[in-house]
Amino acid sequence: MRRESERGSERRRRRGSERDGGHRDISLELQKQPAVSVLGMKRSNIITIALSSLPPPRLLPPAIYSMDSRVLDREDVQRLQLLVPTEEELSLIKETKAQNPHGPLAQAELCLLTLGEIPHLSTRLQLWAFALDYDSLEREIAEPLFHLKLAMEQLTASQTFRCILATVLAIGNFLNGCKARGFELSYLGKLSQVRDTHTRQPLLHHVCALLLQLYPQSSDLYSDITAVTKAGKCDYSQVQTNFAQLESQCKASWEQLKVLEKAEEKKKGGKWDKWRGGGGGGGGGGGGDEALAPEGSLRHRLPKILKECEERLKVLRAVHRRVINRFHSFLLFLGYSRSMVRDTKAEDFCKTISNFSLEYRTTRQAVLLQRERERQKTGAESPGPNTPVGRRKHLQQTPSQENEEQCRLEEVLRTPESISRPDVTLPRNRRRITDIQGPFSQRLKW
Repeated sequence: MRRESERGSERRRRRGSERDGGHRDISLELQKQPAVSVLGMKRSNIITIALSSLPPPRLLPPAIYSMDSRVLDREDVQRLQLLVPTEEELSLIKETKAQNPHGPLAQAELCLLTLGEIPHLSTRLQLWAFALDYDSLEREIAEPLFHLKLAMEQLTASQTFRCILATVLAIGNFLNGCKARGFELSYLGKLSQVRDTHTRQPLLHHVCALLLQLYPQSSDLYSDITAVTKAGKCDYSQVQTNFAQLESQCKASWEQLKVLEKAEEKKKGGKWDKWRGGGGGGGGGGGGDEALAPEGSLRHRLPKILKECEERLKVLRAVHRRVINRFHSFLLFLGYSRSMVRDTKAEDFCKTISNFSLEYRTTRQAVLLQRERERQKTGAESPGPNTPVGRRKHLQQTPSQENEEQCRLEEVLRTPESISRPDVTLPRNRRRITDIQGPFSQRLKW
């Protein structure tokens, strides 16, 4: 009996081992079976790299239907836009899957097949991206306009800028022996290039010295017009292009939303007919997942968001028009002709003023440093008036020809010029003579 029981247990062990071995063989065959891959190497690598930063493919459809930013952020939406499968790729994957139903799909193919089951995938992603990007796109347009508006206000309020223009005009009239009442602002950039024949100092050096002598309370100008520097770095033609693109994107978003709503209404109608016909409550496909989107999700708030974007675009359009018109009026206020106003770009104008203000600040600091050194030197060596050195220095300070010219120039700068005579060197609009009250009667209205 004992031997028979041992033989029976041995038979059972053999059967169990054979059964386990069969299961292991089947699992090994499945593991050894290669994954089905039909995409190109480059496309497959792009999808694999993108999937490393995305949630698992099975979690993507619910997040896309509800546009859940807690699951997928803006960068994830951008990655998904690169992964949208084409009809050719989907048909190729489905044909290969039908030919080999038991073969596992590769990771890239499985992801495309999952995304391909979402209706209007590209439309959904574009709508989602627009809703997330609108604030930044609006900021790219509004900030340059704000810098330009603030730049005009700073230039209008800067007394140092007015003193510089008056001093440069007076020096030009004195050197050229004329009575011009204005000059092009592009000449400000040439002040550092023109040098006098005696000391070889640039003309900007003399402008700074005269301003420090006549207007000691003046500033370095550069610190007063920080918005001009920022506006000079903007491209206002690109701002106009960005605004037109934003308007077209908003209109396209409304059309895309209509497509989605029409598709959803069609799915709801089909489900209602199926339920009335006794089809039950089973709902496959994307419509069922979309119906599960929370009420407060971004998808349900899209009509309200697009309506708000449309209203903000109207305000932005009015702001853009007013700032550009104000800039043109500001150029007319500075003496530009209407033809020059049409040809002058805001960024070029601001860049000219900004570059000059930087050169002016550098030259002004050099003049102040030179005066400080001379003050320290004269303080250390101050001979008395009765000493031979003091008498020699007194004789050297007698008026010479250069000193007379310097005195005449300072007198010209101190004496206000009569402004009753019209100047033919400046462009003027055609109007009645009785309306002319002087060059400063036209004030820029802000």
